[in-house]
This record gives sequence, C-alpha cells and structure tokens, in this order.
Amino acid sequence: MATIYGKHYTRQDLLQHTGDISQIAGIKKIRLTDGKEEGVEAYQVKNGAGLNFTVVASRAMDISSADWCGRSLAWISSTGETAPEFYEEPGLGWLRSFYGGLLVTCGLTQVGAPNIDQGTPLGLHGRISNTPAYQVSYDSKWEGDDYIMWVQGKVRETAVFGENILLTRKITTKLGDNRIWISDTVENQGFDSVPHMILYHFNTGFPLVSEDSELVSPTLSVSPRDPGSEVDIEHYYKFEPPTKGFTERVYYHNMAAEPDGTVIASLINRKIPGGFGIYIQYSKNELPFFTEWKMNGQGTYVVGLEPANCHPEGRAREREMGTLQFLEPGEVRKYNLEVGVLTSNEAILELQDRIEKAKRSEAA
Repeated sequence: MATIYGKHYTRQDLLQHTGDISQIAGIKKIRLTDGKEEGVEAYQVKNGAGLNFTVVASRAMDISSADWCGRSLAWISSTGETAPEFYEEPGLGWLRSFYGGLLVTCGLTQVGAPNIDQGTPLGLHGRISNTPAYQVSYDSKWEGDDYIMWVQGKVRETAVFGENILLTRKITTKLGDNRIWISDTVENQGFDSVPHMILYHFNTGFPLVSEDSELVSPTLSVSPRDPGSEVDIEHYYKFEPPTKGFTERVYYHNMAAEPDGTVIASLINRKIPGGFGIYIQYSKNELPFFTEWKMNGQGTYVVGLEPANCHPEGRAREREMGTLQFLEPGEVRKYNLEVGVLTSNEAILELQDRIEKAKRSEAA
C-alpha cells in the first residue's frame, strides 16, 4: 500500500482519484537535444513520494539528476549529460564527460588512475559509463496495492581479440517509497579469463553536502590513498564550505557489516529543516571495498560514496597488490544496491542506531 501525501492509499483508492496513474507516478522516455547532449536517450522516473530521478540509457543506464521534493541529491558537473561519442579515453579524458550525477559506473575491466597494464594503456575509470545501453525497456505493474516501476537495459564492454563482458542492469522504485534498487548482473561471455573491476561512483552534492553535513558509516578504520589525503584525516567524516584551491582527498574505509554482509553508509545534514540525508546499502560479500571521495572545492563541491570490488588506483596497481579480480569464461557476478532518502531526523537516528549496532557486533 502506498503512503503519499501523509495518507495510506490502496490501488482502488488511487485509481478512483486519477484519470491515469501517471498523474502521480510513472516513467517517461525522453531524448536530449542541446549541445553535447544531442541524442542522449534517458528515462525520467517519478514515484509519487517526491523522489524523482533520471536513468541515462545512452550512458550505461547510470543515474544523472535526482531529487527529493525539489532538494537535489546529486552533484552535477559542468559537462552536462554528454553523449558517448564525445568520450575521450586516453589519460584523464574521462573527466571531459563526467557529468557527476547520482551514479556513474566505473569499470568493467579498469577502475581508477590511468596506467599501463601489461602493455595496455588504460584511461581513468574505464569506458563502461560512456557506453550506450541496448535492448532498453521500461514498465510498471501493480502487485496488490503496490505499484512497481523499473527501467532495464544491457551494456556490453567488448573488443575483437579482447574482453566480452555483458552488464544487465535493472533500476526499480515503488510508488510512495523513498528508495531506488539497483540490480546488476555481470557476465563474461567470452572464452578467456578477463580482469574485472567495478566501482559504483555515487556523487552527493548541495544541499546534502555542506559544512553542516556528516558521513555516518560503520567505519572501523580509515586510511588515505596518498600523502595529500592525510591532511585533516581525523575529520574524514566532516566537510568544509566551498574552498578555493581545495585538493581532493580520498579515503579507504574498512567497514563493519551486519551478519548477512550488509553495509550501510550515509551522508546526512541535520541542519536542513527536519533533517535530510541519503544512504547507500550494499553487500560487503559482493563489494568488499569502500572509497570516500572528499572534494570540497568551488564548483566541484561533492562527496563520493563508492562501494567497489577494487581500489581506485588502476588495474596495474591492483594486479601488483594481488587484489585484481578476474571473470572466468561464462562466470556471472551479481551486485545489488539500495539507495534511500532519509527525510527526517527520526529516520537518521534509526539508521545511526543500526550502523552502531553493526560496528559493535563486528568489534565483539
């Protein structure tokens, strides 16, 4: 049963009050037409609870803009939702089309810094996020009094004489809910073992991110990626106002998990009237690493929450550390994540209690 506008409604209630359910919730396919966004296909989703987001089919089924009741959840960069034909692979060229957004997928065979791995030059964060999806579909259905909506598509990373990896992604939400579910299946459809790196680059921005924000997570320990990230590391969970000349700081978190492997990391802002926040829930069994990207510069004012199966230092470094994962021929990996909006200080406190319980349980 949907809870919207402060009241519970059955399916029958809602259908009696509307000409079509799209009056309250639904999915609309759109095509962008301006500048470097020309031709980008996307799907606008609204779920009736105030949660609205855009799935960009032309960019790996990632999520660009997202808001709750007009409050933005994501940081949006100056590049816009750039069409994939403008992708620049070498070196740091990936940044030319990094629109930020709520979610950008990094991988599927390379994550992190540009490097040369066994003679192969690799650009920043791989190429999957600049690859268009195909066989994209969207639909909705009633399950009793619940109205479920989803967008699904396939994204293939492949080359002749190279890898052949298929990502199938389904993004789901529900009428009256404050959550988004991301269900990914990654399959090696080739006949050779291939490196597999994947990182979910969630980019939170203003008004969630401000000097009043706080990272609340089941962090047992934190370590800096590099010497520059050692600056003020004891305050990794706090943030500054937009600061001229701010240099990014990247932290690796060792997270406590609940008994079933679930990890929840959240970014909260209690100073926003009523309290406001976002959380990312994932399985440590699927994604054992978590990176925090603290970037409090002017314009580039963002906090990245990034569960992954690797460190973001590039494939060559991951191979050197002995932590590089591989997909064997025919092997399938599944990744399931939940993104939720915290709409009150009461919800924030409940989540904090759950996180603290996970930390105490693992410490014991």
